[in-house]
Amino acid sequence: MKKTLPVTSALLLTLVIAGCGDNNSAGSGTSGNVADAAPQSGAEATSAAAEPAEVTKIIVGTGTAFPNVCFIDENGKLTGFDVELLKEIDSRLPQYEFDFQTMDFGNLLLSLETKKIDLVAHVMEKNPERELKYSFNKEAYAHWRNRIVVAKGNESIKTLDDLQGKKVLAGATSAQAQILENYNKEHGTDAINIVYQNGAANDTVSQIVSGRVDATLAADFVVPIIDPQSQLQTVGDELSSADILYVLRKDDADSQKLSDAIDGVIVELKADGTLGKLSTEWLGADVTSTTVQ
Repeated sequence: MKKTLPVTSALLLTLVIAGCGDNNSAGSGTSGNVADAAPQSGAEATSAAAEPAEVTKIIVGTGTAFPNVCFIDENGKLTGFDVELLKEIDSRLPQYEFDFQTMDFGNLLLSLETKKIDLVAHVMEKNPERELKYSFNKEAYAHWRNRIVVAKGNESIKTLDDLQGKKVLAGATSAQAQILENYNKEHGTDAINIVYQNGAANDTVSQIVSGRVDATLAADFVVPIIDPQSQLQTVGDELSSADILYVLRKDDADSQKLSDAIDGVIVELKADGTLGKLSTEWLGADVTSTTVQ
C-alpha cells in the first residue's frame, strides 16, 4: 500500500492538470494563457455593473379637483387613488420614472395628443369615441357603472328621457358628457341641456341641491365621496358599464411598450391584493374585482 500511494497521487495530479488544460483551450478558443484572460473578464463585468440602467421619464397627466381620486390634500400634496396607484406601479418598473403634471380635466386628452404628456390617469373610461383617437392599456384597474344623480327626494327623474328639457351637469370631455351628447344626437341637439362643468367635482352637490341644475351622471362610487351629507341620490338603471384604464397615444411604439409594462404590474397588484387595498382605502370599496362584460 505504501508503494502504490505515490503512484496513484501522481496519476490524479496528471489528470487534473490535463483537465485544466482542456478547459482553457475550449473556453478561450486559443492557446492563450488563462492568467492573461481572467483580469480582462473581471474588468468587463465591473464596467457593465457600474453602468446605470437607462430610465425613461414618463409625464403623467392628472387633475387636482376629484376628491379621493386625484386632489391636493391639506398639506398641499397631490394624492388620491389614481396618484398612489401609479406611484406603486412606478416603484415596480425600474426602467421608468413617472413625473406627475396636473391640469384641468378638459385639457388632459388634448395634452396627450400634442405630446405634452405621455399618459392620462384620471379614472378614464374606455368608450368607442375615445378609442377612435387614443390607445388604452388592456388590464383594467377599476370597473364601474354610470347612473343618474339627483337631489334627495326627487322622484320625477328616473331615465334619460326624463332629463329632456332639463339642465344636466357634466365635465367637458368626460364619459358622462359623451352619454348625454350621444342621447342628443339621437333625440335632437337640445333635448338635454348639458351644462359643462368647469369647477371642482365637489361643486356638483351645491349646484344640484340649489336647483341651478337638475341632475348629473356619475359612476357608482362617486356620490358617497362628493356627498358625505347624503343630499343626493342615484336613480334608475345603470346607463353604461365601463372599464377604467390609462390613456396613451395611438399608434405609438413607445406608448405600447409602456402600456404592456403597466399591464404586467396591474396583474401583479391584483394577485397580491394591493390594488383592492388601494381601492378600498381611497374609494370606500373594492371597485377593481368585477370585470365589465
